Amino acid sequence: MSRKPMVRPGGRSARVQTSVHSAVRELLSETDRAALTVPLVAQRAGVTPSTIYRRWGDLRELLSDVAVERLRPETAPPDLGDLRTDLTAWAEQFLDEMASPAGRDYVRDALLGDPDGGNAGQCSAYAADQIDAILARAAGLQDAVPGTETVMDRVVAPLMYRILFRPAGLDTSYARRLVTDLLGTGTEPASTTG
Repeated sequence: MSRKPMVRPGGRSARVQTSVHSAVRELLSETDRAALTVPLVAQRAGVTPSTIYRRWGDLRELLSDVAVERLRPETAPPDLGDLRTDLTAWAEQFLDEMASPAGRDYVRDALLGDPDGGNAGQCSAYAADQIDAILARAAGLQDAVPGTETVMDRVVAPLMYRILFRPAGLDTSYARRLVTDLLGTGTEPASTTG
């Protein structure tokens, strides 16, 4: 029976989660992944192994929880002035982060430690929230704005597929091309200077 960590716990529970998550990240940066064990994480975090087993169930679920937290965006997408520029910049950054060795490890861990798919849904929600913010800004500036699910299907899904299954030759030009295909190649009105 596996236990799921509480969402945004407070008090002692929050301190334990923070300590354990920090210990995992530190150990992964210092040692080979295969050498990571619950007792090693517990020792670094200053908790007992039973605390980790009780809260996370096993190492795979702990790594999954850490991965989902690490995949959470830390800031809102930057406002660069228009939909095409904002969405392109976001897609390039998303690709860069997810296609990195650490990003691929986090994606793998998030999925492996959560067979019911809740973590995949949470990671998808992070991307959708970022896209929602970009689209909401653009809706105030122009008439035609695609829906979030359309962006997820035509930009995020192909990026993730390529990151996971066909990474060879994957670069930012692919992300830019997906955004261009989504939004069309329409020309922007020429700016006027007075």
